[in-house]
Amino acid sequence: MSAAKSETDGLHLTKELLAYIRDLSAKENPIQKKIRSFTRELPEAVMMIPPEQGQLLGLLARVLGAERIVEVGVFTGYSATWLADSLPPHGKLVACDLEAEWMEIARGFWDEAKLSEKIEPRLGPGDQSLENLLSEGWRERVDMIFIDADKTGYDVYYTLGMQLLRPGGLLVFDNVMWSGEVANPENQEESTVALRQILKRASEDSENFSAVVTHADGLLLVLKQKP
Repeated sequence: MSAAKSETDGLHLTKELLAYIRDLSAKENPIQKKIRSFTRELPEAVMMIPPEQGQLLGLLARVLGAERIVEVGVFTGYSATWLADSLPPHGKLVACDLEAEWMEIARGFWDEAKLSEKIEPRLGPGDQSLENLLSEGWRERVDMIFIDADKTGYDVYYTLGMQLLRPGGLLVFDNVMWSGEVANPENQEESTVALRQILKRASEDSENFSAVVTHADGLLLVLKQKP
């Protein structure tokens, strides 16, 4: 029997193994380490993605050859540094958040990381920001969209995101495993139900190709295949 025990058991990710992978793979720069250190002290620290997820997002953006990325849910700006750093010099990340306080903190870190020229911050509800991009001529011009915002809005973000993405573009939703609660039938909280619905929508979407990555708190990847 293999070290993973069986194909159903999978790999049990211990704290020691996770620390090993982070040290080996997640190549944070000094500003990213600074953001993570700052954010760990906040009551909302759980909202920040882990470094190995940032590494994955940066890799996906590079594989796509992304030049235009949209992020919904900025928080303290950590994930945006991974995405913006993956862009070419002329690339653009549109970073959307509802909270002015978080955006101000994030912008300070982006300035320090010398990424501000690549990042266009937008304040307001995520759905409104995406609709504004559509009205501004961004339809089918976006290479990648990362959604890490209100879970009850995921269905709307799916619809608007697919309109913004070019064929071959990638839509990424965070937290789709919801600490395992999506598989708990007793949990009928609004956010949990919304996550189950977006997973079901993606699995039944015959026009596009999707996969769930059991990484961090779960990522749903949806590849746009048709205009």
